[in-house]
Amino acid sequence: MQEGVRLRAGASKGDIREKVWDYLEASGLAEFPRPVHHRIPNFKARKTLLVPTPRLRSGLFNKIVPPPGAAKETLRICATSQGIKEYSVPVGLDGKARVDLVVVGSVAVSEKGWRIGKGEGYADMEYAMMVSMGAVTEDTPVITIVHDCQVVDIAEELLGDHDLTVDYILTPTRTIKTNCKRPKPRGILWHKVSYEMLGKIPILKSLRYKEKQLGKDVTLQDEQPDLANANKSAALNEKAMAGNAGLQASAGSAQTGQQYVESDSLSPRLEGSGMITTVYVGNIPPNLRVSELKCALREFHAAPLRVNWQGAQHRAFLDYKDKATAESAVSSLKGLSLGGNTLRVELAKNQRNKGQVEINSQKRM
Repeated sequence: MQEGVRLRAGASKGDIREKVWDYLEASGLAEFPRPVHHRIPNFKARKTLLVPTPRLRSGLFNKIVPPPGAAKETLRICATSQGIKEYSVPVGLDGKARVDLVVVGSVAVSEKGWRIGKGEGYADMEYAMMVSMGAVTEDTPVITIVHDCQVVDIAEELLGDHDLTVDYILTPTRTIKTNCKRPKPRGILWHKVSYEMLGKIPILKSLRYKEKQLGKDVTLQDEQPDLANANKSAALNEKAMAGNAGLQASAGSAQTGQQYVESDSLSPRLEGSGMITTVYVGNIPPNLRVSELKCALREFHAAPLRVNWQGAQHRAFLDYKDKATAESAVSSLKGLSLGGNTLRVELAKNQRNKGQVEINSQKRM
């Protein structure tokens, strides 16, 4: 451990973070942005890093595509968050990305390869998502670049099964091969993912849907019900599936070139309410069936009162009982990917009252 950062015996993760941050700030080693607290520290080491989408707001990967003949200053911008916005294109879940080397930031790391981040779990989640996507394997090396003062002793009992370890540590003066034997995360630990996290990281919704289709257990942290609630949920799901059996028999064979409107049994209760709010769903892939969309809507707890399927135009309109319910559906479906396309989901620009929707729906049928 580099002299300067002194830790007491039995130091917690929080203690280690504070000591390293305090030392970097007091010594002036950290670069912009300052203060360094609650951040992965930046310092000059003459190395270039490529980063994932900031805070995973709009996906996992962004591919930097500099303009032809880009000057040195433009290339410098490409390596910043501004460059991700201006010179990158997203890589979807079906982009068949393969990662040869993973570089992660750290607040502290031990020579054994045990790593502590800033406490928000994004690096651990990014790695787990790459595993789920097939972008990395257990043989993909993971390195971290830190200052010498960030290499400290870390007790193994501080680590959880979701924590990412590293294989190599690069400092301005050393290259450390950790020979770490602790297993890395083998995918997303859904029982540690909350609804709040799903809302903050939209791509998680698509990954969860994809893994559920493969038969994996994707029960969330907020979905650890008692047996009675589990049985009730299963009964409701069976009822919903039975209620849609007739629909799928007629619409399941409907290709995207056909137009289809389905009304829910709840809609008669809202006759004349004038509160219906419509959600627009665009960028629907040409081979997607209405039954597949409906299945996804149920999965993400966004089942509408009515579905207006316009497959030939690669879109659909979903009617909800009020604006709050529609906005909740938009939030739940944000980032959803079906058939290789990330759907465009937003409130429809032209909203109509309940009576108008009913009349127009009848005309379309």
